[in-house]
Amino acid sequence: MAIRLGDVAPDFTAETTEGTVNFHEWLGEGWGVLFSHPKDFTPVCTTELGGFAARKAEFDQRNTKLIAVSVDDVASHQRWKSDIGEVQGTELNFPIIGDEKHTVADLYDMIHPNASDTMTVRSVFIIGPDKKVKLTLTYPASTGRNVDEIVRVLDSLQLTAAFPVATPLDWRPGDDVIIANSVNDADAAEKFPRGFRKVKDYLRFTPAPNK
Repeated sequence: MAIRLGDVAPDFTAETTEGTVNFHEWLGEGWGVLFSHPKDFTPVCTTELGGFAARKAEFDQRNTKLIAVSVDDVASHQRWKSDIGEVQGTELNFPIIGDEKHTVADLYDMIHPNASDTMTVRSVFIIGPDKKVKLTLTYPASTGRNVDEIVRVLDSLQLTAAFPVATPLDWRPGDDVIIANSVNDADAAEKFPRGFRKVKDYLRFTPAPNK
């Protein structure tokens, strides 16, 4: 069954390139990004894993752990790591799950028969500290992910988890945000002392409250 936003992320225990991981326990009290790869030693995946590794510090700053999954085994992943480092210039610095029995792929509905009976599509899940799924993205196997967009959405999710706001089209950290409709004008004046701009009764902008 497809995983929906707000569902508890399925828990699992799996072997990875960094040892055994009990997923919920491994996540701890922070955020997590779980993303899948169709198989090892594939060109797009090699660029992606190295690209995420190069920017891991940005996820660390956001209290967010990275973990990848591929339907090959851990021994294959370990061999692949040297290629990733060579091609991207950054050593892999987060775990890859060995999923040769498709346990994790099946739990997260990563194998789509219309695309392939065996290979996962490029799925992305952002999981919050409450272990609930906050975002899902699915790319075709031919299209690499955009790290900037995943970081941007993570910033939005963390901001909107802390304040009664939403983020508008093309929002970037530091841009104005939208006050939630659950907050009336009087309460908005108290909650957002820097003021707000009313475009419509249902559309009010205020400076980002975390800046």
